[in-house]
Amino acid sequence: MSDMSFNPATTDWYYPTEDIVKNAHVPDYESVYKESMSDIEAFWAKRASTLEWFKPWDKVLDSSNAPFYKWFVGGKINIAHNALDRHVKTWRKNKVALIWEGEPGDKKSYSYWRLWQETNKFANVLKSMGVKKGDRVTIYMGRIPELMIAMLAVAKIGAIHSVVYGGFSEQALADRIEDAQSRVLITCDGAWLRGNIVELKKMADQAVHRSPVVESVIVVKRTGQEVHMEQGRDYWYHDLMGLPIASNICETEQTDAEDPLFILYTSGTTGKPKGILHTHGGYQVYTSTTLEWVFDIKDEDRWWCAADPGWITGHSYIVYSPLILGATSFMYEGAPTYPYPNRWWKMVEEYGITILYTAPTAIRGLMRFGDAWPNRHNLSSLRLLGSVGEPINPEAWRWYYNVIGKGKSPIMDTWWQTETGGFMITPLPSVGLKPGSATRPFPGIEVDVVDDEGNSCGPDEDGKLVIKQPWPSMLRTIYGDPDRFVQQYWKAYEKQGWYLAGDSARKDKDGYIWVIGRIDDVIKVSGYRLGTAEIESGLVSHKAVAEAAVIGVPDDVRGNVIYAYCILRAGFQGSDELVDQLKDHIRHEVGPIAVPTKIEFTNLLPKTRSGKIMRRVLKSRALGLPEGDISTLEE
Repeated sequence: MSDMSFNPATTDWYYPTEDIVKNAHVPDYESVYKESMSDIEAFWAKRASTLEWFKPWDKVLDSSNAPFYKWFVGGKINIAHNALDRHVKTWRKNKVALIWEGEPGDKKSYSYWRLWQETNKFANVLKSMGVKKGDRVTIYMGRIPELMIAMLAVAKIGAIHSVVYGGFSEQALADRIEDAQSRVLITCDGAWLRGNIVELKKMADQAVHRSPVVESVIVVKRTGQEVHMEQGRDYWYHDLMGLPIASNICETEQTDAEDPLFILYTSGTTGKPKGILHTHGGYQVYTSTTLEWVFDIKDEDRWWCAADPGWITGHSYIVYSPLILGATSFMYEGAPTYPYPNRWWKMVEEYGITILYTAPTAIRGLMRFGDAWPNRHNLSSLRLLGSVGEPINPEAWRWYYNVIGKGKSPIMDTWWQTETGGFMITPLPSVGLKPGSATRPFPGIEVDVVDDEGNSCGPDEDGKLVIKQPWPSMLRTIYGDPDRFVQQYWKAYEKQGWYLAGDSARKDKDGYIWVIGRIDDVIKVSGYRLGTAEIESGLVSHKAVAEAAVIGVPDDVRGNVIYAYCILRAGFQGSDELVDQLKDHIRHEVGPIAVPTKIEFTNLLPKTRSGKIMRRVLKSRALGLPEGDISTLEE
């Protein structure tokens, strides 16, 4: 992200109305924050007691093997119990849990009772296929209700889900299946996007071919086109759900608070995706608390988190915490501008959406079409807005606030990560806002901006963002690689015991945090993290490319776009045709989101004497800026 999001000197304040403050779950941030810091364990124990436990915990926090922290030790709980089972015993059983609209315009809705029954049925299907507690199940689907049902069913029986975003290629899917050693894959024939079919089943077939560990593939019929179904391996979801094995009663597995709930892969700097592991107990305590307090969820709300369930935002704030809170959620399958740029605003009006949570990329993309499209619609139902994925530039913030929120809906600009499980730095509806700042840490969270030695930076000084105390929804490890977990997140400030977030930031004189962007070799495109190594490996796997380096350059719509430099092998010439071939190759090897916007052919890459590519220099070149100190470059 470019520095456009940071200029505290010229920042204007936006204050919530008295009404919003009075009705907020937390009307006074300062006193709650102070209370949380005076006794963190007592604070989180109080929040945990709002959930139902099969057996209460013996100890809130076990730090004896830091940084492998454990929360609510000895407690027995299952996230599916708090998301579904407990609601069907109350008046909520007939409340709408999920409203869904497909891109072609088809609609469905599920009450808590129906979602519970569908989850039970699918849990029994999985059991009949031999899936048991601790097994990993990979899910590769479009944004459809069955994705939510699949995740809940896996959790209910104590298995571990690994959801792979439907925009990833077959190679990326195969790598993730291989790492998790999943014997069962759940997918769909296809998904609708911008009026076209994304051929998920075809890509799933190729991934399974590359990673033969998969024994069974369950396929949801969504788009209805012909797909290959392999005898003895592939099964239609609707067929299985119609069998006697799919009883609508299924007992929920009593999992330990520290039992794994899911693995979610995020790009790392080495090219090998990191399997971030989250557990049943702390994760549900933290995500439900953050959603309730930050977005002030009330029973009458209609909550729309416009992310994809394949990312952490979707796990935490589409699937799990809205259901734990007994909220009504909205989910939409397709593109925000299909068939016209008013698709989102039409749905906000039609469904009476009260809270909209989306990424700056989407906001900037819709802003391009001007004010007329949203102004055709009655958006008065909206009372809160939210932003996620990357820093939001003040210009987009103000458009979102004034044009979409009509100057009355505060924007909850949340900073967090796959690793953190939930919002870490975020406003609450009752606090003053500064466009472009994620404001202050959530109660119970201690953050700082520090230099390499760990000294706090002064106001408006660049530094590294650190989290100074453990929190319930923190990642427990990198799946199968505990050493990498320690190295990546805890090594830099080992002495102090702090978590290194990997982002640079500044803190202003009011204590408001301004996140600038990644400090490692990870590029954020449209709010999604992509490892430079993964894209570079993809380019080098093409027969024409000897070496490659990729950087992110600022873009008004997507935050960053990918700019690639390639050194060609002998016998190959750079051409427009080769550029197109390389783009197709990346689309196939990594996924459409990783396709470089620009590919430049070069004879040399700037490297240090130890052989590390200096991406900082490449970035300066790409932006036409001075290259700075290049004394460490090899001759």
